[in-house]
Amino acid sequence: MILDGHVLVVRLPNWLGDTVMALPALAALRAARPDALVTVIGPWAPLLTGQAVADVHLRYPRNGHLRKKLGAVLREMKPDVAVLLPNSFESALAARRWGARIRLGYDADMRRPLLTHSAPVPSPRQHQVDEYTGLLEAAGAPPMAGSPTWRLPADDAADAAVTALLDEAGCTGSGPLVGLHLGAAFGSSKLWPPASYAELARGLAERGLEPVLIGSNDDIAVAEAVTALAGQPIASSVGRDRPEMLSRLLARLACLVSGDTGIAHLAAAVGVPTVTLFGPTDPRLSAPRGRASHGLAGSAPCAPCFLPRCPIDHVCMRAISVASVAHAVEKARAA
Repeated sequence: MILDGHVLVVRLPNWLGDTVMALPALAALRAARPDALVTVIGPWAPLLTGQAVADVHLRYPRNGHLRKKLGAVLREMKPDVAVLLPNSFESALAARRWGARIRLGYDADMRRPLLTHSAPVPSPRQHQVDEYTGLLEAAGAPPMAGSPTWRLPADDAADAAVTALLDEAGCTGSGPLVGLHLGAAFGSSKLWPPASYAELARGLAERGLEPVLIGSNDDIAVAEAVTALAGQPIASSVGRDRPEMLSRLLARLACLVSGDTGIAHLAAAVGVPTVTLFGPTDPRLSAPRGRASHGLAGSAPCAPCFLPRCPIDHVCMRAISVASVAHAVEKARAA
């Protein structure tokens, strides 16, 4: 069996959404090897603490010097198996430097010589959840059915911190919260126009819902533009939250509206209804999977282009009407 050995390491994807979509694969690995020491490595690995899929959670640094130090630690662990979820050459080269006896990944990015065991990249491409679980299935782990599920252990202090954050954001309790996530780490091509968010926020408030803007420090200017265009105050946690608070913050929402981002996948895994707006990416490959996940794709002859920045005028995202999003919110909340 490819997964023989006691020390297993998993190189996680670089993106939050892909990390969430890897949860069923990680659950399959844990179920197949409950006796093994499983270490997950990736930019978002620490966020998986408490998800019962690994024993050790190590952040993968951007800095080359820090990566060398991490590599030395991993070599000391003497890993038997490295499972590589990213399809990059770099991840395979790193696993070889870690001294992993078995290196498993998809045959992509000219890295076959660095792998001891490989699987062909699915053709046609599958949903990312299925490709991750398919790699583990090729290694002998029984497939795990279902969608990504995120656990929220009881934590009174963390819940109180989220309550304080929402108070600071200006939430009044006037109605169920609908989160409007403004950003996208992938690039500006995924962004819905601020004027559309402003019109949606006004419409939600008229329906007795309370919109709250969500985003990182990079989205502060967009949040200010949305509020100005709306012509009325909108609660905003933009730039105020921290990664470790995200799952509990999202759990307070009655629905989340966002582009195709990691926040959408995390919200769906928490169990929150989602409305995800697709333009440059393909919902067949990366739509959030959840009990009430709805996707809207903008019509454009060039979509999906998978470009981080639109070379024309964001035709696909502008094609998604506010009315269609508002209707999707109602549908998602009723599911």
